[in-house]
Amino acid sequence: MKIRFILFALTGLLAVAACTSAPKKDAKATEAEKPKGKYYCTMHPDITSDKPGTCNKCGMDLAERDTTKK
Repeated sequence: MKIRFILFALTGLLAVAACTSAPKKDAKATEAEKPKGKYYCTMHPDITSDKPGTCNKCGMDLAERDTTKK
């Protein structure tokens, strides 16, 4: 009976240890998270551009993206 309890406890500890490890990000996933353009629409963040202009959805001026690292 003690052996079963010990095996059950060890199995539980291994399961918890396996579930708590943080997933690792690869270089491609990190590259995909970077902003695509230097300028973006504040109302439609998916609209980006490399140069200043206006949003083609709402006509607002594109804002410059903050590129400083924190």
